[in-house]
Amino acid sequence: MTAMRDTAAQPTATTRSSVPSFSVISGAQVQNALHGREKEIVALVESTYRLHGAGESVNPPSYFLRFPDRPSARIIALPASIGGQVRVDGLKWISSFPQNVAAGVPRASAVLILNDHDTGYPFACLESSIISATRTAASATLAADWLSRDRRRPRSVGFVGAGLIARYIHTFLASTGWSFDEIGVHDLSADNASGFRGYLQRSDVAGRITVYDRPEQLIRASDMVVFATVAGEPHVADVSWFAHNPVVLHVSLRDLAPEILLASTNILDDVEHCMKANTSPYLAEQLTGNRDFLNGTLNDVMAGRTVVPADRPVVFSPFGLGVLDLAVGKYVYDEVAGSGDLRVVEDFFHDLHRYG
Repeated sequence: MTAMRDTAAQPTATTRSSVPSFSVISGAQVQNALHGREKEIVALVESTYRLHGAGESVNPPSYFLRFPDRPSARIIALPASIGGQVRVDGLKWISSFPQNVAAGVPRASAVLILNDHDTGYPFACLESSIISATRTAASATLAADWLSRDRRRPRSVGFVGAGLIARYIHTFLASTGWSFDEIGVHDLSADNASGFRGYLQRSDVAGRITVYDRPEQLIRASDMVVFATVAGEPHVADVSWFAHNPVVLHVSLRDLAPEILLASTNILDDVEHCMKANTSPYLAEQLTGNRDFLNGTLNDVMAGRTVVPADRPVVFSPFGLGVLDLAVGKYVYDEVAGSGDLRVVEDFFHDLHRYG
């Protein structure tokens, strides 16, 4: 799963100095371009991690816009640039407003801007909440595969947090050949847990489904645990819950107390990105004063530089890299352009002559 997609479609430009056209790609177009392509997207994410590990990307820190009057909300800017065959720059601008859920509005909304590599001009704006969920699910699925290769393949999975991200992760797992005898669900909202259970039942790929009242029950019963919550601080602290050495996909990054990480093998997507913003790895660093508890990145595992032992829990903590959004976004752009369905905004760039 290492081949990078041939991205032949390019923004309209006849020479290096030409101004590209500008297009807007809707969420419906994004979903249509990605539907049923789970295996291809996981391979794309793997290739992107390898490019990033080889230094063929620029992925500066994410920037957080926070609000004194809305402490649970934030908007994050993820600038990035990726080389290889993708060869595109850009920015994801994604908001997380957890209070939206009570009003029946999705928590996250996002746009992705793609910039032309040669001119710097933006050439597309894509609805990106679907892209963000897709790259998150593909990253988690890739990690589940690589981190379980030297241990017994998980036969039971538990989801702590039963929102959209959990749904996408399960969809990607099921679509890439994973099957489970048992699936556990825990959410603070009974409605969310019930809704996710209904999705699982309709998917026709679920084993026995159990909704747990307490996370302890779910964790102890699961060979693989997926954390996909909106937790702002650790709420799981008992190391003994993980005595059976599960694979833990710590997607939401702030669920686990430092003590659990210190008793586990810790794999990140990018060390510097993860060690900030009160993530669980950052809290573990603050507690110990060092990073000795870190074992490497997912790219290190894929390259054979890090071996994952089977005799302790393994925790994957992905901060989420902007280069993944760019790779998936450019994939979507190429699919829509290739179908002839690009919605070009005529005269978006205007007054292009220096002296009129």
